[in-house]
Amino acid sequence: MINLYPQKCNLCGGPVIYTNNAAVYGRKYGSGRCYLCQNCGARVGTHRRWPRQALGVLADARMRKGKVMCHGLFDKLWKGKRKASKKRADLYGWLAEQMEIDIEDCHFGYFDLSQLRQAYKILLAVQDKPMLYDERGQLYFADDQERDNAD
Repeated sequence: MINLYPQKCNLCGGPVIYTNNAAVYGRKYGSGRCYLCQNCGARVGTHRRWPRQALGVLADARMRKGKVMCHGLFDKLWKGKRKASKKRADLYGWLAEQMEIDIEDCHFGYFDLSQLRQAYKILLAVQDKPMLYDERGQLYFADDQERDNAD
């Protein structure tokens, strides 16, 4: 599990401060607070309801870009669909299984750069495949052969 109240940067080991996020974004954003590494500038926002609790690990520019790219692929699979919140939860469970990590650790905000790359490749591979459920209610993505047999 990640440290939700970081004092030391997970990237460079530098000191982390809890601060107003207007210093980072130029205006208040979200909860208005963030954790910021004084050494490398990595940062992470905080929850609106619990403004002292980090949304994930501190991230540099490459990690932030990776999170956006992963969410772009991930969100296409569930947003706007029937039973969207169930599909989202099921997708996180499926992704955790694919990445061989605990479901509690499967969140883009918790991933390091290596995990973001791994998640991106996994999600990219299923973008054009239908999301289905087996007889046990387990999510899977049909390959072309299964799709042809279903027609």
